[in-house]
Amino acid sequence: MTAPGTSVRIGPTDSLCDVEGVLVGHDYVLDADATLGDGAASGCTVVLAPSGATAGVDVRGGGPGTRETDLLDPSHSVQQVHAVLLSGGSAYGLAAADGVMRWLEEHDYGIPMGAPGQVVPIVPGAVVFDLPVGDWRIRPTAEFGYRAADRASTTVATGCVGGGTGARAGVLKGGVGTASAVIEGGPAHGITVSALMVANPVGSVWDPETGLPWGLSLADAERRGMRLPSSEELAAANALAEKATVLNTTIGVVATDAKLSKASCRRVAVAGHDGMARAIRPAHSPLDGDTIFALATGTHETPLPDGVPAAFPAELPILDAVCTAAAQCVERAIVDAILAATTVAGIPSYRDVFPSAFGS
Repeated sequence: MTAPGTSVRIGPTDSLCDVEGVLVGHDYVLDADATLGDGAASGCTVVLAPSGATAGVDVRGGGPGTRETDLLDPSHSVQQVHAVLLSGGSAYGLAAADGVMRWLEEHDYGIPMGAPGQVVPIVPGAVVFDLPVGDWRIRPTAEFGYRAADRASTTVATGCVGGGTGARAGVLKGGVGTASAVIEGGPAHGITVSALMVANPVGSVWDPETGLPWGLSLADAERRGMRLPSSEELAAANALAEKATVLNTTIGVVATDAKLSKASCRRVAVAGHDGMARAIRPAHSPLDGDTIFALATGTHETPLPDGVPAAFPAELPILDAVCTAAAQCVERAIVDAILAATTVAGIPSYRDVFPSAFGS
């Protein structure tokens, strides 16, 4: 579904960085022989908006691990952020944000608060629980965050990287995924919306009746060169033991180049959760800390539409189209995370469980 009078097309790279002014960097450790309880399998992902972006957040899971989310309340004073951290390591992983702040300060990005060079970067963040994958004691530190920020670019790696290194998606391996869309037609024409998600839910990411990811229709699968997996693979997948951990979480960032208010950014984050609920079943459980941040860079100049009643924000028709695209991008980014993941620590990937879906 799209907003009335609009359609969407996939962005040039189908990634978060199709939004101008947004960069992505990963840092992680992954041992080839990692197991549940031994070896290294964790990391973090940094979404940089060094020049600043208006931001909002919506937390829907019952067990979130977050930083600076109160600051993003529309009624609070600070209007922009400079980066968002998406990390493994549970609450320990929030330490990676300190390294992101250090990198931003060294490069003079942040809120000017005094003499030249005296800035305070704003870095909200959220974490996933991946501690049982690999050694419990190996988790992201400030150095991880610093290196991820230093590596940030417009090329977005997906799968078992960054914050998705130790992620599990139900019984399957989770990871990092991304997607983008360009809105065509209507008052939001030309605006880009994108998403990057770290998929680590307790819920299922695939339909037990078809074997296809929940967020992937049969038509979408055919466009990807996929097909329904064999009945033998489906039966074996349905027999896999459920995810044993009680702490999970899917987190991510939706970005747009539209010029939106802080309150509108929160609404975009809210809409992003619709895409999460389409791709993960159940989503937003008491055992998840599901959190989505929304960034608006304002780099796409779009005139405000005429005829909006005075009782509503002037940007409302634009916001409506952006919200619709945000849900679609989050849904596709989660599917991308599942399809890009590889087997780690004995946690099977979708491709290993359903090889016939890819013609093998």
